[in-house]
Amino acid sequence: MIDLFLADADGTDQLGRALAHTRPAQAVVHLQGDLGAGKSTLARALLRALGVQGPIRSPTYTLIERYPLSDGEAWHLDLYRIGNAGELDFLGLDEATADLWLVEWPERGAGALPPVDLAVALEIDGHGRRARIQAHTANGERWLQELRKTPHLQGLPSP
Repeated sequence: MIDLFLADADGTDQLGRALAHTRPAQAVVHLQGDLGAGKSTLARALLRALGVQGPIRSPTYTLIERYPLSDGEAWHLDLYRIGNAGELDFLGLDEATADLWLVEWPERGAGALPPVDLAVALEIDGHGRRARIQAHTANGERWLQELRKTPHLQGLPSP
């Protein structure tokens, strides 16, 4: 597990860049935290660092936004508004189609989502945010190991 303090939006962008630069070819990321904890901000920073051009919208109302990447496609899901995991069937999600899944409110889709590689839990901590990053698969563990080595995390203190 990696535990970081993100003092401001620049810290969140720095974490997003680090996640992007160490990302494996296929990955599922759960973004957890209360409203306003920075889940969409982190997703936006990660996608921007992966080369996504143009607007990066929060999928709060659309449930899913799809973004082309140089090596495939990223899906950003926000499941806050679904009532149960069965509603995901209507989105036509196919695990093999997306190379990167960024899932906000993943607990609402439990049982209908692919296995999580990396979980990023965000919480408000004073004027900043606390980020706890935990691996849940061998793929996630490799990602976490690469993340620990990246210079993009230097300067982000542990709480």
